[in-house]
Amino acid sequence: MSSLRFNVIEEAFKKAPVFVDAPAERPSEFYGKYVFDQKKMFKYLPAKTYKKYREVIEQGAPLDMKTADEIAEGMKKWAMEMGATHCTHWFQPLTEGTAEKHDAFVEHDWKGGMVEEFSGKLLVQQEPDASSFPSGGIRSTFEARGYSAWDPASPVFIIGDTLMIPTIFVSYTGEALDYKAPLKKALAAVDKAGTAVAQLFNPDVTKVTANLGWEQEYFLVDEGLYAARPDLLLTGRTLMGHESSKNQQMDDHYFGAIPERVAEFMRDLEIQALELGIPCKTRHNEVAPNQFELAPIFEECNLAVDHNMLVMSLMRRVARKHGFRCLLHEKPFAGINGSGKHNNWSLTTDTGIILHAPGKTAEDNLRFLTFVVETLMGVYKHNGLLKASIMSATNQHRLGANEAPPAIISSFLGKQVSEFLDKVENSTTDELFRLEGKHGMQLDIPQIPELMIDNTDRNRTSPFAFTGNRFEFRAVGSVANCACSMIVLNSAVAEALNNFHARVQTLIEGGAEKMHAILQVLREDIKTVKPIHFDGNGYSDEWKEEAARRGLDCETSAPIIFDRYLDEASINMFEGLGVMKKAELEARNEIKWETYFKKIQIESRVLGDLVMNHIIPVATKYQSVLLDNVQKIKNTFSAEEADELCAYNINIIKRINKHTTFIVDAVDEMVETRKRVNQIADVRELAVAYHDEVAPFLDSIRRHIDKLELIVEDEMWTLPKYRELLWIR
Repeated sequence: MSSLRFNVIEEAFKKAPVFVDAPAERPSEFYGKYVFDQKKMFKYLPAKTYKKYREVIEQGAPLDMKTADEIAEGMKKWAMEMGATHCTHWFQPLTEGTAEKHDAFVEHDWKGGMVEEFSGKLLVQQEPDASSFPSGGIRSTFEARGYSAWDPASPVFIIGDTLMIPTIFVSYTGEALDYKAPLKKALAAVDKAGTAVAQLFNPDVTKVTANLGWEQEYFLVDEGLYAARPDLLLTGRTLMGHESSKNQQMDDHYFGAIPERVAEFMRDLEIQALELGIPCKTRHNEVAPNQFELAPIFEECNLAVDHNMLVMSLMRRVARKHGFRCLLHEKPFAGINGSGKHNNWSLTTDTGIILHAPGKTAEDNLRFLTFVVETLMGVYKHNGLLKASIMSATNQHRLGANEAPPAIISSFLGKQVSEFLDKVENSTTDELFRLEGKHGMQLDIPQIPELMIDNTDRNRTSPFAFTGNRFEFRAVGSVANCACSMIVLNSAVAEALNNFHARVQTLIEGGAEKMHAILQVLREDIKTVKPIHFDGNGYSDEWKEEAARRGLDCETSAPIIFDRYLDEASINMFEGLGVMKKAELEARNEIKWETYFKKIQIESRVLGDLVMNHIIPVATKYQSVLLDNVQKIKNTFSAEEADELCAYNINIIKRINKHTTFIVDAVDEMVETRKRVNQIADVRELAVAYHDEVAPFLDSIRRHIDKLELIVEDEMWTLPKYRELLWIR
């Protein structure tokens, strides 16, 4: 074993759990400790100011500067009592992370000293350099001005000594340069559309809220082993590595006992998350070795997105404290499951109704059916766009592999809901039907109680599955910002609900009775959305053929999939709902294409460096050892004996030569290909060229490196292997 690998593995074995002292209180007592939530607002703000803030949140009223100053003063007092000395606008640029610039609570007192100051102006608006973030051409270096503006719907919080203020980020000319601004517009659109449709069943409804419960999957690896893998360090994934003899084939890791070190990491992470108001609920081992999951209770979509971005940041920081590195890449290891971020999405009303849940009456079930069908309508009409919203250079490795859903958007409903739709579609009367809720199943096992069976099974091959009272968008990647897919989903459903409501109103105005009008439109839409409904095996080749016949988007090239953002239907939807303008969509696609080709470019360069600096030198060194052995045998034995004794080593020498020759030639060809395609000026064409011409080299070169890993003496191989990376000591 090489000295480098020996040292880092030995250190990994020495790792002991970092035991975390949990707060003395119960979680409910320290929950939100570092959040300026409504309870603290009520304490630190004047009554009139608090009332005005509630109007801003609940009614969308504008926030005036006088109120902002009063809120800022209360925030500052609370923050300083908590030890904060700085503040920052915390926003989500069009990258895979967040951004922040810290300013101290410091101003001149004009008497030679200083005072702690934090005004409403600093709270409400700041000015980051917009040209230094991805803008897709909206901002140039000589057009640097951009604005961040406080989002009052997402509470401020404290990390360390800094007051973090969630904000949107827009250009000087008003275009969104982030995920939050269009997300809030999409949520407003689905609120308006959903409320109008919900009022057909209950006039008391005045607001519809989109909820999101994300399930964050991730890998942990020992920090020392991570540092010894330049590919993990620079790209987030292993560009080479033969699979471990034992990985996930025994199905023994999923829901298994959590390793002690990992349990302490999880405990520390959850305490910090709860203190920041993130309602962590579930933790468990995932399917692949070293893979785990964290999931919270669902929240309002905008807040849930903020909390997910915050959790990913916390994961990375807390992992290092425990001697780990947290991997959020969708496919850090070949041959085992990748990581996703299942987005559980639903709509609820201010009257307490879950619009995607069956009710107790036939009319409640008609409402349920309406929102299910119109959700399917949005997904069907924009299935290609939904796929574009979750596609990336990293997530394309995961889609269709092992447990991940395929790169074709379809929706699983389950037998009971499917039969309910068929019954309504084929009915010739206005009869209202009931959908059965949970029913009991007696197992006839002593001491085991009756099980309550849901009205739908689960289909893990479905990208967009109905799971009883919500839809689970399972294709979202683990490192992605949830907002990207939520912008598209909420917009698509808002458009479908608007269309449904308009058609129903037209029939009512023409003299039709309301329930008759609803049923008539629903029957039309049930027929229309049939192509998106699929309850079978999404992994099968037969489904790929069937999906193509149904007219679903079956494209697999990420750069081409991004084109869906600029389809006429997509532009009309976003502009019609006021979510994004065509120029903003074009800019975002520029960023997507640029991000795609740069990631492949970096992987290509890293692989080339590792080949020439690690793989080839190690392989040729071992080859030299074998050649020396062959020469010594020939000098010692007769020619006939030597030929027999040297046969095995000579065969190995030839195999090494075969692999190294291929690798060196392929790397040279890859570099030349990269130089050639880099001359392409159009960013879309450049991304397509990297997908079609450069990316294939990564797999072909890897195959030969992985063969060498099995041949070269273990002591000489410098890079930690999968069998070492994938098992926490």
